[in-house]
Amino acid sequence: MSESQKISAAVAKLYDTYPFPPEPLLDEAPPGYNWRWNWLTASAFCTGQKPASTQARILDAGCGTGVGTEYLVHLNPDATVVGIDLSAGALAVARERCQKSGATGVEFHHLSLFDVDQLPGEFDLINCVGVLHHTPDPQGGIQALAQKLAPGGLLHVFVYGELGRWEIKLMQEAIALLQGDRRGDYPDGVAVGRQIFAALPENNRLRQREKERWSWENQRDECFADMYVHPQEIDYNINTVFELIDASGLEFVGFSNPQVWDLERLVGTAPDLLERAQGLSDRQRYRLIELLDPSAITHYEFFLARPPLSRQTWADDNALLNAIPEPSPCLENWQDSPQFFNQDYQLIKLEQSPWQFLVACGQAAGSQTVGELLETVESTLEDVRSLQRQNLVLLSPGQA
Repeated sequence: MSESQKISAAVAKLYDTYPFPPEPLLDEAPPGYNWRWNWLTASAFCTGQKPASTQARILDAGCGTGVGTEYLVHLNPDATVVGIDLSAGALAVARERCQKSGATGVEFHHLSLFDVDQLPGEFDLINCVGVLHHTPDPQGGIQALAQKLAPGGLLHVFVYGELGRWEIKLMQEAIALLQGDRRGDYPDGVAVGRQIFAALPENNRLRQREKERWSWENQRDECFADMYVHPQEIDYNINTVFELIDASGLEFVGFSNPQVWDLERLVGTAPDLLERAQGLSDRQRYRLIELLDPSAITHYEFFLARPPLSRQTWADDNALLNAIPEPSPCLENWQDSPQFFNQDYQLIKLEQSPWQFLVACGQAAGSQTVGELLETVESTLEDVRSLQRQNLVLLSPGQA
């Protein structure tokens, strides 16, 4: 057995022992949403416009127990969804989860990322969350996925960041040292890790970080095992994550949590520093942000695309006036008040002018153009652009 096969077998054993994620199975659709798993909102975020078709083909690569897969099915009722995973145990839970909640538009395959070429056809959206960093060859894994992406298709990736997980890495090594030749006995690793945390002084940095950041989810052994006794983990920084991106051969579209990568949130009170930073490349600016706020960078989440990716900036007034607007499907309680939760579950408050346009969009239900709606409300084109930039309104190109 090769080293790569040994690692894959160890990872499969972990998830057969502790199927992950351990969320409960429901008799109904899962609550809320993740806009990154909605083909319409993910595509609009990356391109500036609503996709031409809702009939996407979606792959959940490394689906685990199907928590994300279930959302993908319910959030994309016109799509075809495929889930693959290395763990037979996790897949059994995924099948039961989706069957129980009525997420029947999905098929599962017991495959690793490296065997994804066995699936027929290409995919419009590939979701690969928390997987590549647990493989023996992340670059090979992302290249395999890139080959299955349709032209203009999107790949959403989530990998760990080394700076925000520094204490986790220390605890992983400590548990491994105490396990000795019992490493690979995952229940024993969980027991050792819990004993360590219980014994450490209250003011110990590792214990404090666990208590502040992770302890709520780590009450469950499945989460604790995934975090602290995983047999394979590669953590990234900005430099190495872009090495991974470059190896994919795909186009970097952007981070799907862009608010984290806004330098103004850190040094906005020092205009001279912002001016100096303008001379940096994008990657240098990203590196500066993670150096200044390391504890915040526990992971990287980003979209890649296979060219050509058609984009629309809506800078042209005529194009915008002829566009068909509709509210994002990933909003809550926006009809009754200008204060509501956006797609990232952040509470925002709109001015009356853009909010009136948003409400008018909902009432029109995609039947009127921006120009037609502007005749009915006291809103402006800049209001529309602002709503689009905030991902509150989706725009479809209209007839010129």
